[in-house]
Amino acid sequence: MIYTKTGDKGKTSLFEPDPNKRVRVSKSSLRIEAIGAIDEANSYLGIANFHTSSTQTKTFVKAIQKNLFTVGAILSKAQLKINKEDVIEIERRIDRMEEKLPPLRNFVMPEGSESAVHFMYARSLIRAAERRVVAVSKKETISAEVLQYLNRLSDYLFVVFRDENKRAKVSEELWVGKKR
Repeated sequence: MIYTKTGDKGKTSLFEPDPNKRVRVSKSSLRIEAIGAIDEANSYLGIANFHTSSTQTKTFVKAIQKNLFTVGAILSKAQLKINKEDVIEIERRIDRMEEKLPPLRNFVMPEGSESAVHFMYARSLIRAAERRVVAVSKKETISAEVLQYLNRLSDYLFVVFRDENKRAKVSEELWVGKKR
């Protein structure tokens, strides 16, 4: 049965293997907000991934989605971890894609091909989730790898956005601020 009715009063449980030690917290707590933001970003990554034609991107985004489930579980206090190697793999992929993209000196308008804009929106959702996780980290210990992973992931999604536009032959529109 999908419904338990245990959350009907605005509380939910964090992970605890021993059901006698389960902690109930408000669904509006910083931790639950962070978990929800990770879930939202992960769900949207599924939409973005649907729209790409890149097999390489599809495969790696699925791995990212699994890692985001791990991040959510970590925030729920499960004894899991994001490895430094997960962060390094994102950096490797960013480096490989950036070698094929023109260097940037300005901000890029968040527009372009359908697949590109989905990845750009996913990037903004990851940034929002990262801010919520940082808020939790100000009150409780969050592993450095989780924070690094989210930070690199938003960078990766930005580069995917650019790559998607390049593959669709959509030119980037640079944002240039107005001088006073």
